[in-house]
Amino acid sequence: MKRSDFSADFLWGAATAAYQIEGAALEDGRSACIWDQFATIPGATRDGHSGAVACDHYHRLDEDLDLLQALGVNTYRFSISWSRVMPSGQATLNPAGVAFYNRLIDGLLARGIQPAATLYHWDLPQQLQDQGGWVARDSVAWFEAYAKAMFDCFADRVKIWFTHNEPWVVAWAGHYIGRHAPGMTDLNAAVRVTHHLNLSHAHAVAAYRQHPQGNGKIGAVLNLYPMVPASEAAEDHAAARRADGYHNRLFLDPVLLGNYPADTAAILAQANAALPIEAGDLAALAAARSDFLGVNYYFRKVVLAGDAHPVFRFAETKPPGAPYTAMDWEVWPDGLVDLLRRLRTDYGDMPILITENGAAFADETIIGDVVQDEDRREFVATHLEAALRAVHEGIPLQGYYYWSLLDNFEWAHGYHKRFGLFRVDYATQKRSWKSSGQWYRDFLRSPAKD
Repeated sequence: MKRSDFSADFLWGAATAAYQIEGAALEDGRSACIWDQFATIPGATRDGHSGAVACDHYHRLDEDLDLLQALGVNTYRFSISWSRVMPSGQATLNPAGVAFYNRLIDGLLARGIQPAATLYHWDLPQQLQDQGGWVARDSVAWFEAYAKAMFDCFADRVKIWFTHNEPWVVAWAGHYIGRHAPGMTDLNAAVRVTHHLNLSHAHAVAAYRQHPQGNGKIGAVLNLYPMVPASEAAEDHAAARRADGYHNRLFLDPVLLGNYPADTAAILAQANAALPIEAGDLAALAAARSDFLGVNYYFRKVVLAGDAHPVFRFAETKPPGAPYTAMDWEVWPDGLVDLLRRLRTDYGDMPILITENGAAFADETIIGDVVQDEDRREFVATHLEAALRAVHEGIPLQGYYYWSLLDNFEWAHGYHKRFGLFRVDYATQKRSWKSSGQWYRDFLRSPAKD
């Protein structure tokens, strides 16, 4: 496998998120977001860690832009901190926050790297949370206004836009399971958030297409899983179908088909948590089909009948003998091909970007200031081989972003899980190459297709 096996215009990148790397949590006018608040709850994050400093990217922007250039990527996916650019969540822009992202975007372009901006990566301004957050239907209008403001500021130079990153995590991990901000455990709240995220995505897409500079591409980023029944038993197949509705189709169908899966909606209704669909909502979803689908793929789920999830009645099991990452996620490159095939079968030839794919490992061996992470190098190589198989099958895969450029604040895990191509020493903020990053660099340096 070499770079020239892919198309000449294939997007090669790395990805980050604002709260995970920027730090400068309350500097230059930025207000607190829900993760700043969540991290103050005892036990919410490991060792009470927060993103208050993170990788100090806010102050080390030029250094990190140089790392991207040295890596050789042609695109970089970052997220905009809503509370940095619009501290109250509404109306008034913060000039210092806007200036930071102008420096980021201009710095990327000066280095020949295409900026790809995510509008929302889990960091709602706390002032909006205090007004109901994503549970409130007003959140749809809040997000649309915020998106329009960002298009006004940056759409002249940013031509790849992502609305929401992993809305399932926002809705269900944040509002039903409670392990992410804002830490709620309310089924009805999670269902309301699900619909408001889907609808706000549609409104943002419509706003972009009406914008004078809206001549790029826009789509959502979904975390998706192949659902594999644990056995051939009918009850395990049925459980896998329910799990697929819960994890995948509850967002895939509204984003790509403009409606909700009937079986999943029925399960929610039976649990007295019906989707809060109002007149005109489905028409808005249907009118806003994405230009592409951003896919975050990390692992498959092996599913059996059970009550680990009491609403959707399934449980998960881990295949014995398989390799696992430090997150206890199975390493299964074939799942990427399975997922992409399924997307084409069920949703047609939608252009696809792999917007996240990566692995956390212990990273314990350092030789000559380089982290020796053969496990991560193999992870990247085998997943790119899987991506190439999909390309050879005619699946319209157009890009790959490794997660993540840097070791960073890994949400509830704090600073204990490392995903980066570059190691960050959090005490000194020194960045160091990992051998996986060197491998990716060398791969990207090889000749592209003519």
